[in-house]
Amino acid sequence: MKNNPVALDAPWFASYPPEIPHQPELSGRAVHQMLADATKQWPEQVAVNFMGRNLSYTELDQLVSRMAAGLQQLGVGPGVHVGLYLPNTPHGIIGFLGVLRAGGVVVNYSPLDADRILEHKIADSETDIMVTLDLQALLPRMAGFLGNSRLQKLVVGSVEDFALQPEAVRDHLRQAGELAEWPADERVMGFDELLDNDGSWQRHPESENLDGLAVLQYTGGTTGAPKGAMLTHGNIAAAADQLGSALKTTVASGEERVLAVLPPFHIYSIVVNMLFGLRNGATLYQHLKFDPHAALETIQKDKITVFPAVPTMLSALLACPDLGNYQLGSLKLCNSGGAPLPVELQQRFQKAAGCSVKEGWGMTETAALGTFTPEGMVPPAGACGVPVPGIDLKIIAMDGSDQEMPQGERGELCIAGPNVMKGYWKRDDATAESMTDKGYFRTGDVAWMDEKGFVYIVDRTKDMIICSGYNVYPRNIEEAIYEHPAVAEVSVIGVPDEYRGQSPRAYITLRNGEPEPTLDEMKAFLKPRLGKHEMIHSMEIRDELPKTPVGKLSKKELYAEVGR
Repeated sequence: MKNNPVALDAPWFASYPPEIPHQPELSGRAVHQMLADATKQWPEQVAVNFMGRNLSYTELDQLVSRMAAGLQQLGVGPGVHVGLYLPNTPHGIIGFLGVLRAGGVVVNYSPLDADRILEHKIADSETDIMVTLDLQALLPRMAGFLGNSRLQKLVVGSVEDFALQPEAVRDHLRQAGELAEWPADERVMGFDELLDNDGSWQRHPESENLDGLAVLQYTGGTTGAPKGAMLTHGNIAAAADQLGSALKTTVASGEERVLAVLPPFHIYSIVVNMLFGLRNGATLYQHLKFDPHAALETIQKDKITVFPAVPTMLSALLACPDLGNYQLGSLKLCNSGGAPLPVELQQRFQKAAGCSVKEGWGMTETAALGTFTPEGMVPPAGACGVPVPGIDLKIIAMDGSDQEMPQGERGELCIAGPNVMKGYWKRDDATAESMTDKGYFRTGDVAWMDEKGFVYIVDRTKDMIICSGYNVYPRNIEEAIYEHPAVAEVSVIGVPDEYRGQSPRAYITLRNGEPEPTLDEMKAFLKPRLGKHEMIHSMEIRDELPKTPVGKLSKKELYAEVGR
């Protein structure tokens, strides 16, 4: 991918604090080298806290070396793809960095994927080895692909492998019926067995090549089969370094305590939680899964300073009736990503937690990075920040001309930078379609930029509704509905309409104890907030709305219901 230089007079530079460089300070190192470098600087610092047990940087580095050596004994090296099918445990960090240190390529798998999606990813990515845990939700499904796909080996760990009280954890999981029996199969080996070596791994020159493939990260995709974004060592390392440049006035090296509750298979979690945290000598507090009360307890007890989240997590914390009993004053950075952050939700959380919520934007194809909100700035309502150092953004016309739009005008958001993917795996056609003639990646987001460089994501190009010839943006409608006191979450889609072509329909969940509004009541509430062409024509109240594995509200299931 072409990394276009950023113009010296880019409007967003005026929004940077003086300490933030206009160009990123890139280390030029392979991804797995981040841990080795951090270990030299903070050998005794706690790298990971999981179920009461601390792993120092030295211990973590040794575990990664043993993982790499064990994988190399299985034949892992350049060109070999290893899958990670894991919840949020230290196995994910050790596995991710161990595969890269061994010279292989990581393929991330979501435990929430349907069997057909798992089958597609295994075949498409050419995954030979899979790392997973002996949980009922994971092991039986993945074991079923042995002999029925190209998958040749399963490496199986246990949740309690890195817990302070392993027997108690195992007993709890057994009583809850969450443990799975290991299949009697020679193709299945234990995680501890794989790590049973002295950590002597062989360095491959290919694994130090910044242009070499590091991760195949599959996109969720609104239609069709997921595509594998090819992220190189250079892409991912640059993303962590760019974030370091953007947050140098906010984050103190060797001092931060990060609440790591994002799903570990998502690019946002990989870059912002794991790699950026380890790069800066932080302590990662891992939770097996996100639980609002457990998160609040950890923030208070362990004095968490950094909390990367998605909007649905913030909404879940606000829904806790005893939120006011927790002291959250240790938080100095709460970042929301993965999905647009409704202004009303942002303001409610800031008031409740006493910590500003910074919004950023990024994509799988950009290694999670795109925009950030500079320290000390109060962003305009609805803005998702300004471009991160080293990133260039353009707004182009949506008529296929690639003409750059004037400031303040809406168009498709396009991005260039060292963090932008190499392309789509085995999909030269999709790669070509995703690029402009000048080498910018087409994000598929409808956006505009103000005079200070702040970006406003209006909607997805594919989600835009055409009502009687007018362009209607669901996010505008959603922002207005979020202002209703009864609404917890909302998704708006366009449904077929014989007269208008499409009409907006709102799917809503309610806050606890709030009365259910009628459609007429909601329309009356929205009348002063929306234009006539934007007004919803139908509404459904539901117990829950479909979400992606990272917790982002998902519309493709709703569109499937209405036949789009």
